[in-house]
Amino acid sequence: MLLAVAADLVAIAVLTFGVYFPRHRRRDLVTAFLGVNIGVLAVSIVLGNTAVGAGLGLGLFGVLSIIRLRSDEISQHEIAYYFAALALGLIAGLGDVMDAVHLGLMALVVAALFVGDHPALFRRHRNQLIRLDVAYSDEAALRTHLEQVLGGQVTTVVVKQIDMVNDSTLVEVRYIAGAGGGATAGRAHTQLGPRMERVNAR
Repeated sequence: MLLAVAADLVAIAVLTFGVYFPRHRRRDLVTAFLGVNIGVLAVSIVLGNTAVGAGLGLGLFGVLSIIRLRSDEISQHEIAYYFAALALGLIAGLGDVMDAVHLGLMALVVAALFVGDHPALFRRHRNQLIRLDVAYSDEAALRTHLEQVLGGQVTTVVVKQIDMVNDSTLVEVRYIAGAGGGATAGRAHTQLGPRMERVNAR
């Protein structure tokens, strides 16, 4: 069992920190991936060592989908915390005896969220949905403008909408705050402040 746990931890670490984040730069999903993976691992081990049918466990996992679909929109961080809370409840409720294994698994779920959502982890990385009062068809010009306005290094730009009639661009941008262009960004905020609307930020 310990070998399986170690293998899973190495795999999710490589997938999250070695593959996903360097490519997509979305910090909030780091928390979601770690929380979901460790939660599934812990509950699967418990279900595998009890007489409770797997169907019951899978049915209880459906609570997460209900929370997602039937409530107000929640962030990726909150999904991970909901799942961790569900996993902790399942571990405690399905285990016949609260032994060292169950306690260790519960501690592992909490530790995953602690590390994945720690403020010091990728603290300079930002993810925002921004509407610009200019219709940009040139991605290079768009990236340069965003770096000037945001005062950081843009890593990913995803254009959501270009409105040629109303002259606006809706874009999701992921960037590293404070990674160059600070003085230029200050002037850009002064000159272009009314021309940018931050629709959402993560």
